[in-house]
Amino acid sequence: MKKYYFFLITLLFFEGYSQNFEMQSYKFGDGLRFESETGQSIRLTGYAQPMIEFKETENQDQSSSRYRMRRLRLRVDGQTKNPKFKYRLQVDLSGVSEIGEVNEDPLMDAYVDYSPNNSFSVKFGQRTTYADNRELWMSSNSLQLAERSRLTSAFASIREFGVFVTGRFKTGRGSFLRPYIVLSNGDGKNVMGNDKGGLKIGGRIDYLPFGLFTNIGQFRQIDVMREQVPKLVVGVHYSHNSGISSRRGRYSGRLIYLNNNDEESLPDYFKTGIDFLFKYKGLSALGEYVKSSATVPSDITQRVRNDGSISTSFLVNDVQNVDAYVKGRMMLGEAYNFQLGYLFKNNISLDARYTHLKADNNSFMNNATFYNRPNYYTIGLTKLAGRNYGFKVQGSLTFIDGSLGINHDNDLSTDVVYENEIIFRLITTISF
Repeated sequence: MKKYYFFLITLLFFEGYSQNFEMQSYKFGDGLRFESETGQSIRLTGYAQPMIEFKETENQDQSSSRYRMRRLRLRVDGQTKNPKFKYRLQVDLSGVSEIGEVNEDPLMDAYVDYSPNNSFSVKFGQRTTYADNRELWMSSNSLQLAERSRLTSAFASIREFGVFVTGRFKTGRGSFLRPYIVLSNGDGKNVMGNDKGGLKIGGRIDYLPFGLFTNIGQFRQIDVMREQVPKLVVGVHYSHNSGISSRRGRYSGRLIYLNNNDEESLPDYFKTGIDFLFKYKGLSALGEYVKSSATVPSDITQRVRNDGSISTSFLVNDVQNVDAYVKGRMMLGEAYNFQLGYLFKNNISLDARYTHLKADNNSFMNNATFYNRPNYYTIGLTKLAGRNYGFKVQGSLTFIDGSLGINHDNDLSTDVVYENEIIFRLITTISF
């Protein structure tokens, strides 16, 4: 599969040369740009992020370390002879998903973009969804800290296949309104052969009272441009996933339920949120709040186990309760995340973040192995090479609240322990 995507990128690249493409510019961290005499253009960018991670409990009786290639991205952005049509293809060759899980399929983005004017565009294909929290659709090489917040990993569906409509309108006195509408399969990325349930519809509205950010700063975290006037964007988002077969709409087909006629009957998943981003003279602040809920069909009588067998058992505390059992396997609850940072003129950024998760009574967020940790406190230090993201080194230290009980062994027979966790991360970003 990786060879296929390499072949596709190579084909696009050399097709450019066959159309008399010539390299027009190269800027460290911003990639190579090629243009043809007919107006076509190709931009090739990429970056690698090697990472070290150390994790231990407060009493130091449990510790682990991990060394890995966190991301290895290669991206092609192109424009056809008609400037209204663009396209993007991005792959990740690290073998790891955006949230750190093993996922060998490298395809990240693959879409075409039609923009009839500067105020409106329609994208069709696979990409990050606009109907999620703000941090999610900020580029991974521009993150303020070594990793995204736990809010993102708990609730975000990350990438989806569908139609993505965006707008940009002036609303007086230099302010802008940016609406987003998303209609997707709601099943995550690369799931065309295992598409379950109905469609997902969502949207977002962003308001920028002080005008647009400099150099797409709205979609990056650190204020590398050192905005000379305050810049602020405030947004709300909502999504409704009709018939979900996973915990939050990320991997389709993981959780299947049936009625008495052996027909699939799946719960609906709802998500709402509000967020903001502020930048001014090196200072940046990001705040996010997300809440999710679900409705469970009343006709569910069976569930499909991981091995494909069928069960009619929906026991919760030794009582048959279909609604509580189904919700107990989904990411239901609320969370907020706030982070603050300042980039000094020597290109060193000092950052801090606080993330809080609150699970519903019936929610997979109560799982003691993965999510039963209500509070995350992180401090970080970043060194950038210049006013872009061509090279940077980031270190962060995260203190994790284990007061609700943690199961380190992923074994239900093992008692939970009530101790905190500490994680140190060191990541380097090298772009071209």
